[in-house]
Amino acid sequence: MCDIVPQNKAFVPAITAAALCAALLSATAQADLRPEPVPGGVAEIHVAAAGNPRPEVRFDGRPVLLRQRADGWHAVVGLPLDTPVGEQTIQIGPEGNSRAQTFVVGPKAYPEQRLTIKNPKMVTPPTDELARIAEERERQLAIRSRFRDVPVNRVDLDLPADGRLSSRFGLRRIFNGEPRAPHTGLDVAVPTGTPIRAPADGVVSLVDDLYFNGKTVFVDHGQGFVSMVCHLDQARVEVGQKVARGERLGDAGSSGRATGPHLHWSVYLNGAAVDPALFIAPPKAR
Repeated sequence: MCDIVPQNKAFVPAITAAALCAALLSATAQADLRPEPVPGGVAEIHVAAAGNPRPEVRFDGRPVLLRQRADGWHAVVGLPLDTPVGEQTIQIGPEGNSRAQTFVVGPKAYPEQRLTIKNPKMVTPPTDELARIAEERERQLAIRSRFRDVPVNRVDLDLPADGRLSSRFGLRRIFNGEPRAPHTGLDVAVPTGTPIRAPADGVVSLVDDLYFNGKTVFVDHGQGFVSMVCHLDQARVEVGQKVARGERLGDAGSSGRATGPHLHWSVYLNGAAVDPALFIAPPKAR
């Protein structure tokens, strides 16, 4: 139930035909990003042909993640939930000498969710907690907006816990009859103590016990691609620690603003909270 809504130079090795073939075969064996250019979604935009060096690309003044495909470079752009529907623009090239490229953001209606929170302080915090909440908000915004310029070889993610997907991303939330910020993550129903794993390789950028989020871990996957897991019972990593995909980050719990034990998982791109479901394999049809 984490509700925070804001809002390069690189060496590119030559790729042999054999290496490219192997990479494509490997990609078919794993999930891949499923772009959805809607508010709260992700746009993938071809920005440079194969054989060109990695370009600089910005959206709303922020650098965005670049992935290399067989046909060249693609920008992977996170779209905040408040992104207006219609034509949007990215800037390609260095500041002061860039060109604009447009893309279209489509509409998406998110359903409403009503929840009862037993602790009224988690709906309307007391005034003596407001400074703490504001400081934590700013710190989280800074952590999720960092651009660590390292290669990102994969943009698919693994679900951090094995369980039923419960509350989906983007729900318009009403707590105890009072409207609050939309749900900016994906909840997984799991019991206390369930192992919570890193969804991809990265570096731990924040470990803390926060007012709304409870015990929380942020993992920086590079180029503004960030994961956050919260409501943990305990964290098992430290800031600055390198983690591999599947490595244990902590244990599920119900700390912070939670109606019961579960995992809340958020994903950020260029500072924007986006739907984590777009990065994991779609559920199998029953």
